[in-house]
Amino acid sequence: MKNQAYHMSMLFDFYGDLLTERQREFFDLYYNEDYSLAEIAENSGITRQGVRDAIIRAEGVLTEMEEKTGIIQRFLQFWPHVSAIESAAKEILLVNRRTQDNSRISALAEQILASAAFLKE
Repeated sequence: MKNQAYHMSMLFDFYGDLLTERQREFFDLYYNEDYSLAEIAENSGITRQGVRDAIIRAEGVLTEMEEKTGIIQRFLQFWPHVSAIESAAKEILLVNRRTQDNSRISALAEQILASAAFLKE
């Protein structure tokens, strides 16, 4: 269940803006805030089944978008490479400081780190 919730939360983070306001609200409460269907229904003044239907529709929209675009899959493949670039740039800085202390090498490594940080945002 936790894996399913994590997957749904990622879908929501990437594609949540495609949902209706009500679908976003219910989906967020259910997956991110860990509300039960009954709690959401009580707070919203609709039936538990109505909440469930809205969440199921939202799951369908989000899943369909990922199937069509594959953005999350590409993101998950991309992320370790950004981390590796960041680690390599830090090591370059460290080695450079211990040996040559070349300002050009330091500047380039800092530029790589800044670009990696930007990509991580």
